Amino acid sequence: MRYRGILPPILAGLVSAVVGYASSFTVVLAGLRAVGATPAQAASGLLALCLGIAVTAIGLALRYRMPISIAWSTPGAALLVATGHVPGGFPAAVGAFLVSAALMVFAGLSPWLARAIAAIPRPIAGAMLAGVILSLCTAPVRAVVDLPLLATPVILAWAVLFRYARQWAVPGALLAAVIAIAVHGPVGGLSGAELRPAAVLTLPTLNLSVVVSIAVPLFLVTMAAQNVPGMAVMATYGYTPPLRPVLVATGLASAVAAPFGGHAVNLAAITAALTAGPDTHPDPRRRWIATVALGGGQLALGLGASLAMALVLLSPPLLVIAVAGLALLPALGSSLATAVTEPQGREAAVVTFVVTASGMTILGIGSAFWGLLAGGLTALLLHRRRPPISAPSASSVHPSAAAPTSPAPAAEAARP
Repeated sequence: MRYRGILPPILAGLVSAVVGYASSFTVVLAGLRAVGATPAQAASGLLALCLGIAVTAIGLALRYRMPISIAWSTPGAALLVATGHVPGGFPAAVGAFLVSAALMVFAGLSPWLARAIAAIPRPIAGAMLAGVILSLCTAPVRAVVDLPLLATPVILAWAVLFRYARQWAVPGALLAAVIAIAVHGPVGGLSGAELRPAAVLTLPTLNLSVVVSIAVPLFLVTMAAQNVPGMAVMATYGYTPPLRPVLVATGLASAVAAPFGGHAVNLAAITAALTAGPDTHPDPRRRWIATVALGGGQLALGLGASLAMALVLLSPPLLVIAVAGLALLPALGSSLATAVTEPQGREAAVVTFVVTASGMTILGIGSAFWGLLAGGLTALLLHRRRPPISAPSASSVHPSAAAPTSPAPAAEAARP
């Protein structure tokens, strides 16, 4: 029957929505709180992001009949955690979110800007992302020392599931954290919490130092760690979504979500693999249904944003950061590999990583911008033109040297 043909992609879309949400919503809430959001504003931001993902994913899927998965920028949220308090508070951060969204729309309308972003050396981009998320990824270690009764079960659950059911590792760790909070937390902790979803409007303000320390790195890290890998994952399964309309759509969704606390909406990478693969549906022309289901699942999950914020408030902050760090460990591994695998440019990547990971702030501008600047200057300083190589004569070429070399394997897409 016909419904049997759409049931597998619907289930795949719902699973990808749950996995994507549970794997990183703690990172989003921690990031928004770090830049000054109140609990109500952070919950509103999570709700706005879920709505933006739902509308954009469903709209693009219906328009192009492709499983174009949309997500929030997890590396961008990690950037907010690393940035911390900014001059002007959360309204200034919201202003930076709007500038970042405008840059995304401009990248979609202006092909030269997208090419300029793509021209940033991959080792430097990977090193910046690694430096941004390093402090989060060390949080599980600190939590085991400071909160052994709460953190140890969380990490054990993550380790076992990471071995046998990797996609459920972080949701399982989150469930273990919820159980630990229920056992060790205050009785009736959720009784006084406001669990109804509520959108909180924050009027943005523009602060130049905040724009430089948040908007520009947020745009760059979202492009390098979300949109580019997302396109690569789609290409792996034979899809070529139109990048420029996708950038415009996600940029507009980000702009609408920003006044309500949402930081960035973009292409997904991990959930793209869950919805675009052959397990979703044998017929590639039917897999777009999974993205529609993903949008519906995100819409339903967004209605629980206030509950998610209430659970986060019940737990020690370090435990929340520890769960977020577990979610970002694969991204740290991928970004470090991208940064140091290629010998050419390794020194510039290391400089980028060290400066970004230092967490320094100069002139009110965070370390992500300075790391990118320092890495770029180092690359220019160490750049040397290779001397031209004269072609050997045909008689001097060994027969085996004329054989064509096998192509290098395609690089694995970086995961956020």
